[in-house]
Amino acid sequence: MPFGFADILQLTGALGLFLFGMKVMSDALLELAGNRMRSVLAGMTSNRLKGITTGFLITSVIQSSSATTLMVVSFANASLLSLPQAISVIMGANIGTTLTAWLITLLGFKVSMSAIALPVIGLGFGFVLSKNRKWREIGSFIVGFGLLFVGLDFLREALPNIESAPGLMQFLQDYRQGGFGSVLLFLLLGTLLTVLLQSSSATMALTLVMTAEGWIPYELAAALVLGENVGTTITANLAALIGNYRARQTALAHLMFNLFGVVWMLVVFRPFLAGVAWGSQHLGAGSPYLVAAAIPVAISLFHTAFNCCNTLLLVWFVNPLARLISRIIPERIGPRLAIEEPKFLNEQALNYPQTAIASLEQESRYLYEHAIFEIVAHALHLHRADILSEQKAGSVVSKSREDLKTDVRALYLSKVKRIYSLIIAYATRAQSNLHLSEAQHRRVAEIKLANRKMVEVIRDATDLNRNISLYLDGEYPAMAREYDKFRKKMIKVLRVLQAFRTEKDTDRNYEKMQELAQEAHSELEAGNRAMDSLIRKEEITPEMASSLFNDSDNLNDMVQNLIVVAELLYGRKDRIETPAQPNGTQSQIPKT
Repeated sequence: MPFGFADILQLTGALGLFLFGMKVMSDALLELAGNRMRSVLAGMTSNRLKGITTGFLITSVIQSSSATTLMVVSFANASLLSLPQAISVIMGANIGTTLTAWLITLLGFKVSMSAIALPVIGLGFGFVLSKNRKWREIGSFIVGFGLLFVGLDFLREALPNIESAPGLMQFLQDYRQGGFGSVLLFLLLGTLLTVLLQSSSATMALTLVMTAEGWIPYELAAALVLGENVGTTITANLAALIGNYRARQTALAHLMFNLFGVVWMLVVFRPFLAGVAWGSQHLGAGSPYLVAAAIPVAISLFHTAFNCCNTLLLVWFVNPLARLISRIIPERIGPRLAIEEPKFLNEQALNYPQTAIASLEQESRYLYEHAIFEIVAHALHLHRADILSEQKAGSVVSKSREDLKTDVRALYLSKVKRIYSLIIAYATRAQSNLHLSEAQHRRVAEIKLANRKMVEVIRDATDLNRNISLYLDGEYPAMAREYDKFRKKMIKVLRVLQAFRTEKDTDRNYEKMQELAQEAHSELEAGNRAMDSLIRKEEITPEMASSLFNDSDNLNDMVQNLIVVAELLYGRKDRIETPAQPNGTQSQIPKT
């Protein structure tokens, strides 16, 4: 009986049902445990064993190496994972994905799941109707689990009996006799199938069913599995095309890791298969060379053994591999634009709460370090290099008499305004579209508050800059001295903030910041008395005193806001909950 178009459609439908069941099950598990798993992934250290274990556990739970790899690419894109960390997680994911083959082999062939699949789906559907989100996701998982085995059963029925299709039998027989060329051909076929289906699990299921039905022998089935290992890397590489260089590096690492594994496996292909066959016999499944029913167990064992051996072999070369990939795809710094564009905000990061928050933090820190710091320095006619130097603040102020002709408003429009608006919009989307925990909602609110404080700093700097430019030339010595005190104060503040941001002794620098906040508040009264004295001595006019009073308030506000920004963006989480205010109260950071 010929294998016609209708049979092809039936085979495609069965495969589609299997894929749909796998997706429903995987998505439900991601909803149930994804946030916790992503938190573990985001907090992962550089320990290779921990990375491999994390990748293995995540993939084992969600039953999708592609989903794990996409998660890793997104985390690398958001700088939550370094390249060596990402490589170790991918290694673990490659081992974790082998459990899918064992699930299909042990339940799909050893146990008749089709008889109980429909009742299981019915049970799951009852949970899907629940109002409780957790129970709905549990129901979706049960439905997906049932559909997976219904699809597998249909897949087995859709494949024709090889003995009833002599033409197909002769076609396969011809390719079986191609020697090592047949192995390479089926390796390529496995790669193409996985690329087309975008799921190594689906290709694995198809491979296992074909071996059980006697379509392909043990050796060629193993070649298909090797091809699946190459094809599954395409998903990550496609996703990385819209990411930054870190995402592309991670996707390339996945491809190189799997390609290297395939190359060395081809060198020891037949001896390795013989060893797996020996293991299969000792498991009681029989020899895959002699019994077709033993091939699914042998292929599952081959899949696991290959990925474990590949990881054990390459785990010692994670850092050299990372350096090689960094040379192939180097870090790229975009050109400076007339109006700054965001460096870290991208659609891909909005897939997960952790990556979205990381992108917001990085964009906000970049805004402070490359725009706010510069504008504040130039507004007070100071150079950043002098502020960060070892020179005494008084010496810096004495030599910095040049009017830098700073247009604070223009700098705000070109470097801050657009970025600020995009950060706020991005944060709002994250709060609206993602399932954020209470702590994550609070963190997003803190980042938004930090950005509002930065804009307030620029507003105060605008007024301060105008009067510093007016009195810096020394025509009014008393006014020049007072504004030099303001500039010395800001140098001291910016230096402490720089130390808090970059040095390890954050406790000491945190204490210094709090001292500065208290000083700024207490110096208001002392400054007022000094200005009263200058008026009485007629060294300044009442109009000049008014400017000094206002600018003293502006400076005080700038100091307070800069300290809040530093605490929110760079401080420890237990500190930023309630930043101290100069009057001894605690700031109220909104939750949403």
